[in-house]
Amino acid sequence: MTDKPFPANWPAPEASTHTGTFVTLTPTDAGADAEGLFIAGHDSAVARELWHFLPRGPFADVAALRDWIHEWQARPDVIAFTVRSRETGKPTGMISLMRITPEHGAAELGFIWQAPAVQRTKVNTESVYLLLRHLFDDLHYRRAEWKCDDLNARSKAAAARLGFQFEGLFRQHMVIKGRNRDTAWFAMLDGDWPQRKAALERWLYSGDSGSLASLTGTLTD
Repeated sequence: MTDKPFPANWPAPEASTHTGTFVTLTPTDAGADAEGLFIAGHDSAVARELWHFLPRGPFADVAALRDWIHEWQARPDVIAFTVRSRETGKPTGMISLMRITPEHGAAELGFIWQAPAVQRTKVNTESVYLLLRHLFDDLHYRRAEWKCDDLNARSKAAAARLGFQFEGLFRQHMVIKGRNRDTAWFAMLDGDWPQRKAALERWLYSGDSGSLASLTGTLTD
């Protein structure tokens, strides 16, 4: 926790590019990005399964995905990013800052999906790291959140591996695709960030071959 006086308002994140070693996050351009994103998220049965726990998708075609991107970006508290591999230049997935509340210095990382080939790789991890670094180092936010369907074991494991702390279960929190969804809530606080940042940077950039979970101090790898 900080002992500094809180500002009246924290800065709002901007739709800007974030460049790492393995990925570049660019504000999603529905017209330019939809085709590549459709291929990444629909080119196999395994890829289409990515959408099972997300509120929308899979999509019938590129046009349907493009329409949803426009709809998603129209929300005032959302900034959507296309994740591109720096090695290939091709889209691998999406990640969003959402539920952005500058008055409380808080934001959620959500609607995250990555093509099967890059899941649990440095592409996926660096995407999250870049936005956490932006929230905590650039904007000095107090809190970053991660929420997912309680049945989504992979997302819960990813949250723990990345250093988010489980905070509780919101039962029947939402209706998603015609069924009740219990939502698992995770968060990372500004006081957590220095240790989590060091762990993420060591795993991403130092060549350390150990598990990220062991570095962040979590039990799930």
